[in-house]
Amino acid sequence: MTLAFVFPGQGSQSIGMGKELYENFNTAKEVFEEVDEAVSFKLSSLMFEGDMAELTKTTNAQPAIMATSIAALRVVEKETGKSINELASFVAGHSLGEYAALCTAKALSLYDTAKLLKARGEYMQEAALKNPGAMAAVLGLSLPQVNDLVKQASDDQFKCFIANDNCQGQIVISGHKEAIEKAGPIATELGAKKCVILPVSGGFHSPLMQEAALKMKDELSHTNIVSPIIPVISNVTAEAETNADKIKELLVAQVTGSVRWTESVSYMQMKGVTDFVECGNGKVLTGLIKRIAPDARLLNIGSKDQVEQALSFF
Repeated sequence: MTLAFVFPGQGSQSIGMGKELYENFNTAKEVFEEVDEAVSFKLSSLMFEGDMAELTKTTNAQPAIMATSIAALRVVEKETGKSINELASFVAGHSLGEYAALCTAKALSLYDTAKLLKARGEYMQEAALKNPGAMAAVLGLSLPQVNDLVKQASDDQFKCFIANDNCQGQIVISGHKEAIEKAGPIATELGAKKCVILPVSGGFHSPLMQEAALKMKDELSHTNIVSPIIPVISNVTAEAETNADKIKELLVAQVTGSVRWTESVSYMQMKGVTDFVECGNGKVLTGLIKRIAPDARLLNIGSKDQVEQALSFF
């Protein structure tokens, strides 16, 4: 068995996330308390019993999703008595999940991870207000077909790009609203099952986020990142990265770049990974991995029961 831990991105948040872990495991409680301190308010209260609209705000959702992931992971480490490099061969995360992966691999401290994600959320929201954009999920087309789609839907003024290659037949595009709206009928002509505008506040993972990327570059220049103790798969390269300076560069590039999730999972499979454990709230990544790697064994750890059931697995 060769195992990888994977960490979800935005959209997996819900009220009550992490509460069971907080109430039943001191290790998890310590994670939430440290994240609260890092973001300078009781994010845990918002997560456990707050308002969904407030939790969904990018600046809150990003550290909240990460906190739940790290809490679950650290409970597994504590209860098994094994460190991450004894449990897994790789870690990977989808978009903001890459920060949780880096924290898990000891490249980033939990405190710094929470501060970075709060800032990342703020910068992305600011960029979205200055450069309005949109995103859409294209279902039923191949990656080459979607490459063709974004070219056809773009012109000199309004452009769109591939934001997330999530799995075969599910690719997200991002960019100017005019280009995203133009892409719908073209996608249908190319044979798409659907092209659905997503309920997001901006054109994330596209050049519309360039201002946020520059601010993250400055933020990361003042943050201590060290070489991870196990390889972390980069969203940008879809390969393992272990060099701290390179990781900083890739985190900046990730803000405007595409999340190459299909290739990331395939890369880990190629390296011998047979088991994927999704750490955190929900089962978004498990659903995607089922389509990319149908023979893989999949496990979720995000609640008290899931963690307890998983302990025998490790």
